[in-house]
Amino acid sequence: MRDIKRRIASVRNIQQITKAMELVSATKLRRAQTAVLTARPYAEKLEEVLTRLVAANRARARGKKQAVRHPLLEGRAVKKVAYVVITADRGLAGAYNTNVIRRAEQTLAAEEREWALITVGRKGRDHFHRRGRPIHSEYLYMGDDIDFLRAREISRALTDLYVSGTFDEVNLIYTQFISTGSQRPTMVRLLPLSGLDGAGEAGAEEGTEEEAVSADDGGESPVEYIYEPSPAEVLGLLLPRHVDMQVYRALLEAKASEHAARMRAMRAATDNATEMIRTLTLSFNRARQAAITKEIAEIVGGAEALNVGAV
Repeated sequence: MRDIKRRIASVRNIQQITKAMELVSATKLRRAQTAVLTARPYAEKLEEVLTRLVAANRARARGKKQAVRHPLLEGRAVKKVAYVVITADRGLAGAYNTNVIRRAEQTLAAEEREWALITVGRKGRDHFHRRGRPIHSEYLYMGDDIDFLRAREISRALTDLYVSGTFDEVNLIYTQFISTGSQRPTMVRLLPLSGLDGAGEAGAEEGTEEEAVSADDGGESPVEYIYEPSPAEVLGLLLPRHVDMQVYRALLEAKASEHAARMRAMRAATDNATEMIRTLTLSFNRARQAAITKEIAEIVGGAEALNVGAV
């Protein structure tokens, strides 16, 4: 009975810890979810502007007019690929880290080109180190609140690696945040920026004069945009910022997914502790009842023995 009481006390202490961790993760999740939802409109509008620019100048290139070729848009023969794997620095998040690492391992197993890893987060770094995977660079301790300056530091490093020719393609592997109860490991290509319409072809036209760019707006009358000082300079300014936003958005979604996974894991641990305490309490009551029954039986047996002796 003493062993059962000690075990109940131990489980109850763990239950208090997991409950507190669940509440902390829920608070952090609300902040992270707000950051994700706040960043999405800016990223979508930036992509819309870039899409219009690239599409308009794609038409100019087809018209045999002079155009600017930007290195972030131009694809080339892929000889070496970089995979940026975003995991957490800590555990106790259920299958969050395992799912991302499994997605990365499946991608690497199917990769026939030369590749290298860039890890964001300690769990991914440790996993690939143990298995002797080549890690080009690593970024650790991102914190619970993602800083845009830190994200920009990573994105600019990735951009330099691509522009310098160290890697011909850069991919992000992270967990996409869908809702509190649903997150999905995914892979997206960061560089070259092939997601924009007209990527890989000519960019914006050179020049310093104002230029009106027409775009078709869903079958309605064309809408004209005037870019100052020129579409070429606007394109050169916005493309690196678009890469920054893609990396920042991936980090935000990964962090929100981590908090959601940890909150669910701690809730499950708290529920399991509650069930274990109930089972142990039942065992304790049975043991105490058995002890009491045994004592009563011994007392009754002793009393009967005294009565027989008296007779």
